[in-house]
Amino acid sequence: MFDMTLFIIGLFGLGLLVLLASAIKIVPEYKRMVVLRLGKSVGARGPGLVLLIPFVDRPIWQDLREFVVNVPPQTCITKDNAPVSIDFLIYLKVIDAVSSVIEVERFREAAQGIAMTTLRAVVGDIPLDDVLAKRDQINQVLRVKMDEVTSRWGIKVTMVEIREILPPRDVQDAMTRQMSAERMRRATVIEADGRREAEIKVAEGEKQAAILKAEGVRQAQILTAEGYALALEKIEAAADTIGSKTMSLQYLDALRAVGTGPATKFVLPMEFTALLRPLVAHVERSDEAKAESS
Repeated sequence: MFDMTLFIIGLFGLGLLVLLASAIKIVPEYKRMVVLRLGKSVGARGPGLVLLIPFVDRPIWQDLREFVVNVPPQTCITKDNAPVSIDFLIYLKVIDAVSSVIEVERFREAAQGIAMTTLRAVVGDIPLDDVLAKRDQINQVLRVKMDEVTSRWGIKVTMVEIREILPPRDVQDAMTRQMSAERMRRATVIEADGRREAEIKVAEGEKQAAILKAEGVRQAQILTAEGYALALEKIEAAADTIGSKTMSLQYLDALRAVGTGPATKFVLPMEFTALLRPLVAHVERSDEAKAESS
C-alpha cells in the first residue's frame, strides 16, 4: 500500500513537470512564438518568458533572422529568343511571424518558386545584351517584383544577387572573338598613337635643330659683317693718316715703274694730276727759296 502511494505521487509529480515544461517557454530575441489556441491564432509571443495553457495552446516557432535561398540554374529565354542559364541568391527576412505561419505553407519553398517564375518573366522582356550588361538592374527588378508577392506572407525580400549568367555556346564564342578583336583594336590604336607621338617628337626636335642652326648662321653672318665693318673703319682711319704728299710719291713710284715698260703711250686719270699739284707747288716753293738765298 505504501509503495503504491509513492508510485502515484511520483507519477503525479512527473505529470506536473511535463505540464510545467509545456506551459513555460523561453523565447530567444531572434525568434517569435506564434500561439494557436484551440486552432485560432492569438498572436506572436516573445522574446522572454511565455506561459502557455497546456493542451490548449499550440506553439509554432518562427526565426526572424535573415536567411538565404539558393535558386538553382534556370534556363530563361530572352526577348530576342536567346536561351540563357541564370542562378541567383535571394535574401529574405520574416517581418510578420503570424502571417508567415497563417498565410503560407513552407514559405521558403514558396519564395523559391516565386523567384523562378519572376526571373523568367523579367528576362523574357530584356534582350540578351542587356541581360549580360545590366545585372544590377535585373537584381533590382527581381527584388521589387518578388517583394510585392511575399509581403502578404509577412516576408521581406531584402536583396537579390545573380551569381552567374551563361549564354549559349555560340554566343560565348562570338563574345570571345569580339573581345579579342576589341583588344587588337585597342593595341593598334595605342601603337598608332605611339608612332604619332614619336613622329611629333622627332619633328619638333628637327624643328628646334633647324631653328638653332639658322640662329647660329645668322649670328655668324652678323659677326662677320661686324668684322668687315671694323676692318673698313680701321682702313679708313689709316687712310686718313696718310698725307697727300705720301700719296703723290706713291703715284710717282707707280709712274716710274710704268715708264720702265715697253709701252710708248700712257693714259693717266684726272685724279693723278690733282695729286701732282701739291707736289709741283712744293717743288716751285723750294726753287724760289733757293733763288732768294743765292
